[in-house]
Amino acid sequence: MINLDLIEQARERIATHVRCTPLATSTTLSERTGAQVSLKLEHHQLTGSFKLRGATNAVLQLSQIERDRGVTAVSTGNHGRALSHAAQVVGSRATICMSRLVPENKVSEIRRLGASVRIVGSSQDDAQEEVDRLVAQEGLSMIPPFDHPQIIAGQGTLGLEIVEAMPEVAAVLVPLSGGGLAAGVAAAVKAVRPQAKVIGITMDRGAAMKASIDAGHPVQVNEYRSFADSLGGGIGLANAWTFPMCKSLLDDVVLVSESEIAAGIRHAYEYEREIVEGAGAVGIAALLSGKVANFQGPIAVVLSGRNIDMSLHRKVVNGLDIMSEAG
Repeated sequence: MINLDLIEQARERIATHVRCTPLATSTTLSERTGAQVSLKLEHHQLTGSFKLRGATNAVLQLSQIERDRGVTAVSTGNHGRALSHAAQVVGSRATICMSRLVPENKVSEIRRLGASVRIVGSSQDDAQEEVDRLVAQEGLSMIPPFDHPQIIAGQGTLGLEIVEAMPEVAAVLVPLSGGGLAAGVAAAVKAVRPQAKVIGITMDRGAAMKASIDAGHPVQVNEYRSFADSLGGGIGLANAWTFPMCKSLLDDVVLVSESEIAAGIRHAYEYEREIVEGAGAVGIAALLSGKVANFQGPIAVVLSGRNIDMSLHRKVVNGLDIMSEAG
């Protein structure tokens, strides 16, 4: 388990490198749900997602020799972007390995930050094989996207910001994929406010952490195209950190459909005046669909990222044929 001390140390370490993002009340969602709903605007983070917190915390703890050799990671896009940025700041170089399912807008942004990109196979597991080769043969340091104590502690700083801005928070809705964000946020929130509920929200297509929690151990799942592309991929059969933490700390896991995710993207744009990617909209989707309800107290919803292809965003807000685009 990652404890509060490690999360507080991470916050001090990364303070000059990341933004403390706002927690803004949503009048429309509050009226719709009958509860005070506030949105954690983490998509306003420097690289457009929460991933910068964990990546920066990990990179800042590398030795100079490790920085000189370079870093590598598998990514669905946002971790690669964050790691590329963090590596650039300390004078290191990143090599990011991704499957062909990663949208081109995320790939091109990683290249823009000076990283090398390797497109390998059609799954996170395929891309991870290239990461393992780079570590073994070229001596690069692997910075995983989620199953790493320094990553989890960095993401947990977001949870500290929530409970400090909303001391009476009753529930936190957090996007769930490999579990780095969910585990970190849950550890922080429950350390400060044990009675608060932390709910993981994910898509209903290839939800690896949900399937693993149900099975009682990490399992592999098929990967599909989804509006919530950042939530794709497995959790790793040798998962050592995020699976036990999510299994222990999350109060529930809620699945949302592609049409519900699209509705969340549209709501964020039309009513909140915010552009979010599918993974960042799943909490709104859960509220709009009624799959999360009846909390006696304030609700915080994490909007985790904004790195959506803008042509896709325009189609979604204009009401495209949902399933034909999701594939």
